[in-house]
Amino acid sequence: MVRHVYDFTEGGRDMADLLGGKGANLAEMTGLGLPVPPGFVVTTEACRAFLATGAEPDGMSREISRHLSALEAATGRRLGQPDDPLLLSVRSGARFSMPGMMETVLDIGLTDASVQGLAKVSGSERFAWDSYRRLVQMFGSTVMGVDAGLFERAMSLLKEKRGAPDDLRLDAGDLAELVETYKHLIHVVTGDHFPQSPAEQLRRAVLAVFRSWNTERARLYRRRERIPDDLGTAVCVQRMVFGNLGPDSGSGVAFTRDPATGCGGPYGDYLADAQGEDVVADIRDTVPLAELERLDAASYQQLREHLRTLEHHYRDLCDIEFTIERGTLWMLQIRVGKRTAEAAFRIAAELVDEGLVTPAEALSRVGGDGLARLMFPRFDTSAAGDPLARGLPASPGAAVGAAVFDSAEAVRRAAAGEHVVLVRQETTPDDLPGMVAARAVLTGRGGRTSHAAVVARGMGKVCVCGAEELTVDAEARRFTTRAGTVVEEGTVVSVDGSTGAVYPGAVPLVDSAVMRYLETGERGERSAQVVDAVARALQQADGTRRLEVRANADTPQDAARARRFGAQGVGLCRTEHMFLGERRKLVEQMILAGGGAARERALAALLPLQRRDFAGILEAMDGLPVTIRLLDPPLHEFLPDRTELAVRIATAEAHGDLPDPHDTELLDAVNRMHEENPMLGLRGVRLGLVVPGLVAMQVRAVAEAVVERVRAGGSPKAEIMVPLVGAVEELRIEREEVERVLAEVSAESGVPVNCPVGTMIELPRAALTAGRIAEQAEFFSFGTNDLTQTTWGFSRDDVEAAFFSAYLDKGVFAASPFETIDREGVGRLVRIAVAEGRAARPDLTIGVCGEHGGDPESVRFFHAAGLDYVSCSPFRVPVARLEAGRAALAETEVSDSR
Repeated sequence: MVRHVYDFTEGGRDMADLLGGKGANLAEMTGLGLPVPPGFVVTTEACRAFLATGAEPDGMSREISRHLSALEAATGRRLGQPDDPLLLSVRSGARFSMPGMMETVLDIGLTDASVQGLAKVSGSERFAWDSYRRLVQMFGSTVMGVDAGLFERAMSLLKEKRGAPDDLRLDAGDLAELVETYKHLIHVVTGDHFPQSPAEQLRRAVLAVFRSWNTERARLYRRRERIPDDLGTAVCVQRMVFGNLGPDSGSGVAFTRDPATGCGGPYGDYLADAQGEDVVADIRDTVPLAELERLDAASYQQLREHLRTLEHHYRDLCDIEFTIERGTLWMLQIRVGKRTAEAAFRIAAELVDEGLVTPAEALSRVGGDGLARLMFPRFDTSAAGDPLARGLPASPGAAVGAAVFDSAEAVRRAAAGEHVVLVRQETTPDDLPGMVAARAVLTGRGGRTSHAAVVARGMGKVCVCGAEELTVDAEARRFTTRAGTVVEEGTVVSVDGSTGAVYPGAVPLVDSAVMRYLETGERGERSAQVVDAVARALQQADGTRRLEVRANADTPQDAARARRFGAQGVGLCRTEHMFLGERRKLVEQMILAGGGAARERALAALLPLQRRDFAGILEAMDGLPVTIRLLDPPLHEFLPDRTELAVRIATAEAHGDLPDPHDTELLDAVNRMHEENPMLGLRGVRLGLVVPGLVAMQVRAVAEAVVERVRAGGSPKAEIMVPLVGAVEELRIEREEVERVLAEVSAESGVPVNCPVGTMIELPRAALTAGRIAEQAEFFSFGTNDLTQTTWGFSRDDVEAAFFSAYLDKGVFAASPFETIDREGVGRLVRIAVAEGRAARPDLTIGVCGEHGGDPESVRFFHAAGLDYVSCSPFRVPVARLEAGRAALAETEVSDSR
């Protein structure tokens, strides 16, 4: 029989798939002997069964009843007991952390009868009614579907009526009145009554948490974090402990290290006389965790000991929620903490130095996306002027955008291509769509453990919290600084998540410390620790990885920069990029020449220009392979726009003038070469087969550049790549032409020119016939952009704007197949081509030169598929180096802080 419920004493963190991250870690802390309120977990399997059928799985209610009876026996109290009630919290807990995205209900078991007993046993009538108020509010919104804003407005009206600045100033009578108001609201909105049966409260709360797995904000968060939709959530049912019993009680969030910078801890926020949800909801201002030592030295020292125990046990940054109930410390949650990229690299390096993890484990705990963020530019503060305000630097980085004051406006403007900064007094889980759309998040209230800070850090989003100098007026859509400056919606501001400063206008950017290190090798002083951590991670990755990392580079400057970034060659040099600008006229002349001597003269004019380009790139990559792709795009792309030409000619005729003969000639050529679907038309190898002299000119330019570099004492390693091959016969014919020209240049110069000849695999037919094609190819390079287009039947330029967002929303894609390799479709073609190509030619070199070559998840796939190298833009080379090293780690315990 399938079990649906486990006691905390029966589990451990290795059961996270079944018990969820929260439940598994509560069980782990229980096993360590830490002070954890007792409880039990309803499994993710039960959730999945409920979501699939809409009904409770068989036996679940009976199991919950048995575990509840055991909990009642252990505590000596019954759920909802009138004179001394056992009260429960019901919390979500998925396999991967999803902070604030699902539901929680506290104080289950309070009723009109038991609230009196709680008041008596606690000695505080106000506390009892405050707890009951919280239950009715949470249950009404979470379980019964009442708009949470209705409860908030009722609270605000009562505080206004009583002249109370916050909820602490409301007395027991006020809170009792509020409970009745809340219950009346529930009845008016739903036609139902707040349940007075504790058992019904528990059952409905568990099912509501199950349902919250599929809320829109939870789905959006999972898409953003690439968490599978089919995991479901567990539900943790736990004896309540109370931080709102007076000044000797309170709740807090603690980290073993600073999750924003990686500095040693402890670090966090504390709020006296408050429950845990008050800490993250920014209802009142928290104090730094260190202040707890003054308020309650014994609890503070005990907490520090528990933090040390947990960090050594988990060997990672830990994020803990705790409550102090009348001087007694309780641990309510432990998870591997979300962190910024800067903190991730620094913490990984320091844990190695402390002997807690190996260098390989440290490498598994940093990622390419984080490294890319550290390479992004920073603000040039010397040119910034005075800030509008300062807050807490909750998530580092530099972001510029128009200030907007609600989530919907952020989404609307971002969809139109505008960069925005979401400004809120404080954020709630409902703000998630706007946080995803915005470049930065700015809040007037809240600490570095607030909802805004935690979620922004997890997404790598710039965030400044607690900018108390700002008065945020969401209804008027503006904020006002302490100096009286008014910033209206749409005004551009700059948010510095590294310093907490907010500036007017767009502040200029400069290279980050990590980028300066990669460019020059300089480590600097201010950011020496994070730069050193990045350097160590890259060194470990380079010593671990099997994949080579090359760069896509079309100019000597790009090639030189890529080499500084650690590239081991050029995996793609796109020769068509050398025909742009002033050289476009020469291509026009070649096209218009038609044939014969005129075409030869046009090609002869292009030859020295191509040779000079190739020589520069070969010099920059001396001793390393440079893969040069022959001309790929259709020739008409080098001609003026068809409509523009037609308009010019028609305008001249309308004025009674003769059109420019050159325009007429160009229009004739454009019409002659027009294709309905150029992506599948006359391009790639097809050009070389039907346009005489084109391949010969390009190959001669390569060969003569090789000769030039050899005579200069260099060691050029040029490779010639034929694009868009679909049949081995195409490659055989073109290869014969290439080898003929190479032999000619060798004979003319007396310098042997040996350039390997290979092809791009960018058509499904090429992948499926890779064994035949390998007979004529010395290397393969997957062009995954075109391979994705032709496998899916997509025209990227059309579909991304037309329906990709809908596909992502509906779950057709977890990520765009143009950003992350489609393993099931395109990936399968890659695996087929690798297997069949190597079977025909065991020494076949295989790489990838599409954009996927710099995508972290795709790099891991290419490693597993057996490729020899990935090639990406120069900027992504360090990212690919890091991910190639991570992919090569055979066995390691990966720290997954999703």
